[in-house]
Amino acid sequence: MDVDNFSAIEVEFHRRISKIVWCNFTTIDRSNRPRSRMLHPIWEGHEGWIATGRHSFKARHLDHNPFVSLTYWDPDHEQVHAECKAEWVDDAESKQQVWDLYADTAPPLGYDLKLFWPDPSAEDYGVLKLTPWRIELSSLAEMQNPQVWRQTVN
Repeated sequence: MDVDNFSAIEVEFHRRISKIVWCNFTTIDRSNRPRSRMLHPIWEGHEGWIATGRHSFKARHLDHNPFVSLTYWDPDHEQVHAECKAEWVDDAESKQQVWDLYADTAPPLGYDLKLFWPDPSAEDYGVLKLTPWRIELSSLAEMQNPQVWRQTVN
């Protein structure tokens, strides 16, 4: 079932991602092959953020193709699929904002980024902004009627 507005699925989206926390994050490498890894995004509304290494393989993959696929799954077979455009956000103000978002959000979604970087000015601290063009909520009980929200993203 398609929904016209993100607000129609927002509460359920946040309930699921808050319960599941970690997602499978897939990029396309420079040879056009998929590459997946587990990541821990944090979301504000339908905009996602990932604190990650700025000079990683995923950085090279995103230079090649900025579109990514995220899949959350839990043992109850509740799923969230988010198809997004990922962009590096390198300005100091945004990096501080995301640093604070992780620090100010209760666990398990929030955590101390000092586990990986000394502070937001660290050279390898990177911030990815996720802008979804499609979000799907599905479950084993609702296999025939997933809820799908779309927006145009170039």
